[in-house]
Amino acid sequence: MSADIASNGARQRMLAGRRALVTGSSGGLGYAIAEGLAQAGCSMVLHGLDLPDQVAVQQQALRLRHGIDVAYIRSDLSQAGGALELMRRARAELGPVDILVNNAVVRHFAPIDEFPPEAWDRALAVNVSAAFHLVRETLPDMRARRWGRIVNLTSVYGERGTVNRVDYVTTKSALIGFTRAVAMETLNDGITCNAVSPGSVLTPGTQARVEQIRKEQDLPSADAERRFLAGKQPSGRFVRPDDVAAAVTFLCSDAARDITGIVLPVDGGWLAS
Repeated sequence: MSADIASNGARQRMLAGRRALVTGSSGGLGYAIAEGLAQAGCSMVLHGLDLPDQVAVQQQALRLRHGIDVAYIRSDLSQAGGALELMRRARAELGPVDILVNNAVVRHFAPIDEFPPEAWDRALAVNVSAAFHLVRETLPDMRARRWGRIVNLTSVYGERGTVNRVDYVTTKSALIGFTRAVAMETLNDGITCNAVSPGSVLTPGTQARVEQIRKEQDLPSADAERRFLAGKQPSGRFVRPDDVAAAVTFLCSDAARDITGIVLPVDGGWLAS
């Protein structure tokens, strides 16, 4: 084996032996992030609302492709105690968590004066409070080992206002402040806390909205995508889930040990425009 190949292999497995929990990872962007961390060598706890047999294929795929241990935990983060139960079961399945990625999110589309209070409460619970509870529970373990990585998935809309999305804008903005506060409290503990801020990513949810535009306006698929992205990403294309995953994986690496409290945009130039 050449030195270059050996070096590349070491980089690819730079998180070997670490244990990661990614919330909202039974599919979509969360699963792409889990795959990126698994490729880097992490054992993995997937999380979602799907029944276990609905996630068995994803689990097996990660095991076979990356040779890691993979658990799946079903937990409703909108319910009192859901986050604490998730962390308790994650420890029981794989041991203390080294890497926590807060990705789970809910959203509702409506003007403020028509916004259902129950949808607002659910967004606060899943998008913000669950992150608080999970970080609070995992910090003692990370401090004991003098190593930990926390990554919160925010959004361009955490730094920009938009109509009919008061829950999403508010909670993603809150995660940015939360990220900075946790970073300051863990500066000397071998722990970093950062946020990744994706622009428009072609997830199943986004694809459904593009398909709705295509049908309503009788457009070819490519034109519907351009219509959806108009006024958003100057790149004119969707962000790839794999690229968001790569950003998260880098922030979890030893190379990023002095990066903490930042918000890293992966947005095709959206915030720069």
